[in-house]
Amino acid sequence: MGSLKILFICVLVIPNITVNATSARNGVTVAGGKGSGNATNQLHLPSGLVVDDDQTVVIADTWNHRIIQWKKDDTNGQVVAGGKGLGN
Repeated sequence: MGSLKILFICVLVIPNITVNATSARNGVTVAGGKGSGNATNQLHLPSGLVVDDDQTVVIADTWNHRIIQWKKDDTNGQVVAGGKGLGN
């Protein structure tokens, strides 16, 4: 939770990130929500997130092996690390 008292939730079954939600049904999608996949508007098993002061959401997109960020009101994320498959 940030200073704005906003709750962000990673939804593992439906690959999206919701905000201000008591359930995915009542939330607003701020990242993903376009089905599971590896496009920059999709997530595949998001497993953690951090929200910074300007409301940029940084997500561990587990099965895509990447860290992706969504700035407020963006429709696509930006890969900031990984995204080229498993490392060695």
